[in-house]
Amino acid sequence: MKKTAILWFLPAFVLAASAAYCQQAREAGDKNDTALSAQGVSYEEVKDYREAARKVTAIEVKGNRSISTVTILSKIKSRVGLDYSTNIISDDIKRLNELGYFSDIKIDTEDFEGGLKVFIIVTEKPLIDKIVFEGRFKRMIRQEKLTESLKLKEGQYFDEVQLREDLAVIKDICVKKGYAQAEVTSKSDINPQDNKVTLTITIEPSKRIKVKRVEFRGNKNFKSKRLLKIIKSRKSGIFVSGFFKEDVLKDDVEKLKSFYRKEGYTDVKVEYETGFNEKKALMFIIISIEEGKKYVVGKVSAKGNTVYTEDEIKKSLKLIAPDKVFSQEMMQEDASNIQSIYFDKGYIFAQASGATYLNPETDRVEVTYTIDEGIVGYVDKVKIRGNIKTKDVVIRRELRIYPGERFDGQKLKRSKERLQNLGFFEEVGYDIEPSAGGEPQMRDLVVEVKESKTGEFSFGGGYSSVDKLIGFVEIAQKNFDWRNFPYFTGAGQDLRLRAELGSLAKNFELSFTEPWMFDYPVSFGFDAYRRVHDRETDVGFGYNEKRSGGDLRLGREFGEYVRADAMYRIEDVTISSVSDDATSELKKEVGSNVISSMQFGLSRDTRDNIFNPSRGYVLGGSFELAGGPFGGDKDFTKLNANASKYFGLIRSSTLELRLRAGLADAYGDSAELPIYERFYAGGAYSIRGYHERKVGPIDPVSEDPIGGEAMVVGNIEYLYPVLDILKAALFYDVGNVWAKIGDFGTGGYKAGLGMGVRLKTPIGPVRLDYGWPLNKEPGEPTKGKGRFHFSLSRGF
Repeated sequence: MKKTAILWFLPAFVLAASAAYCQQAREAGDKNDTALSAQGVSYEEVKDYREAARKVTAIEVKGNRSISTVTILSKIKSRVGLDYSTNIISDDIKRLNELGYFSDIKIDTEDFEGGLKVFIIVTEKPLIDKIVFEGRFKRMIRQEKLTESLKLKEGQYFDEVQLREDLAVIKDICVKKGYAQAEVTSKSDINPQDNKVTLTITIEPSKRIKVKRVEFRGNKNFKSKRLLKIIKSRKSGIFVSGFFKEDVLKDDVEKLKSFYRKEGYTDVKVEYETGFNEKKALMFIIISIEEGKKYVVGKVSAKGNTVYTEDEIKKSLKLIAPDKVFSQEMMQEDASNIQSIYFDKGYIFAQASGATYLNPETDRVEVTYTIDEGIVGYVDKVKIRGNIKTKDVVIRRELRIYPGERFDGQKLKRSKERLQNLGFFEEVGYDIEPSAGGEPQMRDLVVEVKESKTGEFSFGGGYSSVDKLIGFVEIAQKNFDWRNFPYFTGAGQDLRLRAELGSLAKNFELSFTEPWMFDYPVSFGFDAYRRVHDRETDVGFGYNEKRSGGDLRLGREFGEYVRADAMYRIEDVTISSVSDDATSELKKEVGSNVISSMQFGLSRDTRDNIFNPSRGYVLGGSFELAGGPFGGDKDFTKLNANASKYFGLIRSSTLELRLRAGLADAYGDSAELPIYERFYAGGAYSIRGYHERKVGPIDPVSEDPIGGEAMVVGNIEYLYPVLDILKAALFYDVGNVWAKIGDFGTGGYKAGLGMGVRLKTPIGPVRLDYGWPLNKEPGEPTKGKGRFHFSLSRGF
């Protein structure tokens, strides 16, 4: 009986187990199908889970029209001879979707030669044949600008998602132009025969809404006039368009909140409401302010600090201090300042946070900074990213922090300044990443740069108050590499070739500088030039000055900011075409003379940015010995000194103080200093408001300038940024030139006062100044009128 029961039980058990196994297999297959569907994959049919054990015996692509089968097959991992895998199929579809060519991708299979044949069925996105703009938009915006704003272009694949983004961009352009109610719609007509689409974008700008009035309510401690200066929403007027833009109004609300919080009103609430006159398209804006209470800082303390004392931490606070107004933003900013001083000592993991307590007895906010110092971090590797043309070594040699050293915020800051001063990069930054070794104190330093255009081919023309009408052509590469054929970029060398042709000047110049000769921190360079100048007009007489020659330069840095330079100059100077009424001093110099000299210089430069300094100073001096042991026709010595100091002021404005002085004297066989080696002042590059070279000694008969052996010029200049490419300038210049060294500093100073603009252009910086002389020019009976000074120059 038991045997019979067992015989019946075993078949039943096997059948039940088989059924359960089949059910599990079906559920697993369903889960696979669900997983694939969850990934956005559309399938005609998904085969049973058991297909995974079968080989792929063929792959066929269907539906492709412009995209080749070879291209599609090259992007997938499924291969004939491999096992069929739904995971691989899913990845294949992802990769094909990433191409951006297809609106739909399906997978199908069928039995084929003992395995599976895989069908990849694609539906290509249509190609954009034409983009047409319709509507009354021409009075609002040029069609060329609309086309440029679109990421969808003719000849590209049509994409619905990108179309929605492009329409939003056009809508934003309309809003910025004041057409807040503009309607932007699109229509796409697809030709099924060639799968091309004509995209029509319709823009109906409607009326431009102007702001009629901006009213503040609830502002008790600040006048509406002051608040109005903070926001951009304005009533329309003669010089203000006053178009209503809601996104600008929302930004204005945040600006007002930030302003109040910085003034101590932490609980401030700002809301707005609008009233619209549809008939006249006028908007009325009411900004309601609930100022709340003004909070003042009481006691300030720190805890968790062992590296710095509490007093040292308090000194790092720039915004939070007893009796100052309190704001959360300032507290957070000072927490960052605390982290910065820890970073300077290598504590890159340090965290600082501020906590507040309103003391009911003093009614003041007590601030406590809690500091988690962490451990000292060390540099494992230095990685360079973003440099395409520039060699790694050019960047690394400017860094002041190296692998194995502890992190130092000041060294990183200086490294960033040095990289910016190269002029190769639009942006310079750094990041800190975990190192591959995994040691807790080790981190990789990542230096990130964004390269700018360093090569230039420029030409143009203009008018200079010194050279009058002038045209030029220049080829320059400040990241040159003579070894890198055929691109010639990446080694940080500077090469310039420039030609100038003007009504008074003809100049040809070639310049080359290698900042690291033979990979040592010694610079080498040379200049070759031919300069011809007709000196006339302002100075009252005419003569031709031709200088042909060149120089060889060597330089080296000592420490971080000090640099020493040496230069040998050889030059042929020819004076000709001297007018009959010229000064006797000039007539002595008619003919050619060779100048052979050696110059030694020493300078200290701490500027944060040599192109646009906002802090730091420059101190420099040089001594030149001509003739004597170096030969030549003229024997003289020259001593020059210069100093500049820069101050960063409000709203990124700067104040610059400059002082230059020089002494020169003849010796040996030369009885007098050549007139073309003397010092001159007056004009665009020294004391503005005066004629060129008209400050200093003059010939008593012709009243023409003859220069002097001693000179001093001082300048004070304030620059205020109006736009990214435009700065306004106010200046005061003073100085004089004396005939003999012994007369240096004996008086006769001339001063000028004025204003101007500094404009960045593709052909170089443009300076336009208008100066008023505050004294009479030498030889003039009365004080002259103001004059313009125009130049293509970086400064003096």
